[in-house]
Amino acid sequence: MDSCQPSSQLEDLSPQPSSSGYPLEVIVNEEIPGPSVPWVEPNPLLQSSGRKRDWSTAFEEEITPAAEDIWVVESLCGLKMKLKRQRVSSVLPEHHEVFNRLLEDPVVKKFLAWDKNLRVSDKYLLSMVIAYFSRAGLFSWQYRRIHFFLALYLANDMEEDNQAPKQAIFSFLYGKNRSQRPLFHKLRFQFVRSMGWKTRVSREECEEIQAYDPEHWVWGRDRTLIP
Repeated sequence: MDSCQPSSQLEDLSPQPSSSGYPLEVIVNEEIPGPSVPWVEPNPLLQSSGRKRDWSTAFEEEITPAAEDIWVVESLCGLKMKLKRQRVSSVLPEHHEVFNRLLEDPVVKKFLAWDKNLRVSDKYLLSMVIAYFSRAGLFSWQYRRIHFFLALYLANDMEEDNQAPKQAIFSFLYGKNRSQRPLFHKLRFQFVRSMGWKTRVSREECEEIQAYDPEHWVWGRDRTLIP
């Protein structure tokens, strides 16, 4: 009888549009607690400087290819070979670095502290933010806080069955002011298009993203641990 041997492998309170008409940054008035974050700074992606690309070009060029599957040898049994499918993730270390940089943004920090019940930003939704960064095709230095909120909104849109989580993001950013929402949705549309409309993120991919740095404090944002 043949024996089988396994083989080894592998960022005051009234919006001020920029000269370009596309304000990007979100600012919090530190003297006023609670949600109030209009956009005020000009969109750096709409300015041309050196090798910077504009918004549309940045979203249409150099889109990171989606993850692909490869086949690897799982075991050998005599002359027979058993293959298994192994997913190759498109998430690179630079995407984790972008995420960590944005976690240090004061507005993002305040938002995560505000969402005490993790209804908008638990560990799986935050994992999806990293996955979307990997698909959007921007240079790592081009990502700004607005991309964090666009990605998080999209993650909630994909995973939650009601409007409450997405409305919570708007409540934090704009309070009762609804004038900025159309612009937000326009940017969201461009963001999704930049990913080639690939918005689904599996639980497996989320767990792979978390496993890159399993001790990261953000992965402790687990809804199941809230009493």
